[in-house]
Amino acid sequence: MFTLTTSYKRPADHQRFLSQMGVLLAIIFFIKLGGFFTWSENVAITRVVKVFSRLMMTGAIIWAYRKIIERGAIGSFGWQHQLSPFLYVAYLTLGLISFLWSTAVGYSALQWFMDVESLVFAYYFIACFILLENYFPDNQVKLYNVMGNAVLLMISIFLVGMFIAPEAFYRMTHGGEEARLGGFFMNPNELGMLAAVGVSCFIFNYYTGKRMVWNTIRILLLMWAIVMTGSRSTTIGALLIAFFHIRQSSNTKLKYAMYAGAFMVIPLAIEKMVVKENAGGLEEVMSMTGRLPFWTALITEGLPQEPLFGFGFMRIAYKDFFQSVHTYAGQMTHNTFIQVLMNLGFVGFTLVLFQVVFTIRGFVQQFSKEKQLFTIGVFIPILINSLTEFGIFGETNYGILFYQVLIFYISLTINKHKSPAQKIFLRKRRPELFASA
Repeated sequence: MFTLTTSYKRPADHQRFLSQMGVLLAIIFFIKLGGFFTWSENVAITRVVKVFSRLMMTGAIIWAYRKIIERGAIGSFGWQHQLSPFLYVAYLTLGLISFLWSTAVGYSALQWFMDVESLVFAYYFIACFILLENYFPDNQVKLYNVMGNAVLLMISIFLVGMFIAPEAFYRMTHGGEEARLGGFFMNPNELGMLAAVGVSCFIFNYYTGKRMVWNTIRILLLMWAIVMTGSRSTTIGALLIAFFHIRQSSNTKLKYAMYAGAFMVIPLAIEKMVVKENAGGLEEVMSMTGRLPFWTALITEGLPQEPLFGFGFMRIAYKDFFQSVHTYAGQMTHNTFIQVLMNLGFVGFTLVLFQVVFTIRGFVQQFSKEKQLFTIGVFIPILINSLTEFGIFGETNYGILFYQVLIFYISLTINKHKSPAQKIFLRKRRPELFASA
């Protein structure tokens, strides 16, 4: 256990506070991620754990935010790339209005509430890093390391679990022919996406050149998890992340070596994880595991019933499941954009499309190269996952949380203008910073 010190003494004392805060933020994010997993087969227990842990961590991040302010920071923020958060809030507002026509208001309301709750968490989570960066010059608490460590800790549970309890941590698919890491705790594709996000976070340590060996070990552990999930989409995402960062390297020899290594891995990845003859082969890949016929039925049969405003937030049919004569029954679409099209119609789809466009524009226009690379690197796996699973606009999942974090990371900024009261506070708590306020 550790305690956070809140009384100001002198600048040198901040180092211990910053170290403690880095650990605290990683623990909070780890537990927050845990709130999206199914830790019990009992539905009632699972719901209580999920709701309680998520709400508790939102309270915890607000508490951490207050501790940073007490230490000598001013919680005053400005906005940039405003259309990204504005259109996201507009999407949630339309979702709220859709309760008026949803055929399962309770379900829609639960999904909507959890999305809003994670949005609040994401705001304060990013606000903590902005305050630490602007008011503590010696700050080494980096967002990519905090998120990466939280992801690695979660993935480590599964890597250990597949040895000590394989029956729980493996999910048998394709008639028992294939074992995929995830078990009943988490969809293997979603777990693979989480590992890919961790890889994208840790890659940044190669740019700084710090703790290279340990950093390589962490990435290899996450890549191991990706292989064990057997996720095709995550495999593609991981390769894209690798090539994306290889292109940023200024070391020509290192770049060629990384290209060579990546190209050596591609044939194995295609054979073992993309084609997978014992799990359907090329035919299954071409139909995207049966998703293409399902999407076709959704658009041609389901959408014409409610084309403008959809069936209600996170609803894809009048009943709990959509089923066509020629497809399986599904409660969600396995594509985040078709999910929006079905639950909020063409109006919601247009809103979301522009929201994503302005968010990507915000990624590209970042003045900080680090921010630009981080946001694009994390966005790659969650976007690819969104094309085949729950996604960033689907049923509540940690992909949504990551996306909300990215939105605030590019749009929230420190307010340089201080009020008289804020200047007085700064002079009392941080006299070394008062002159520049």
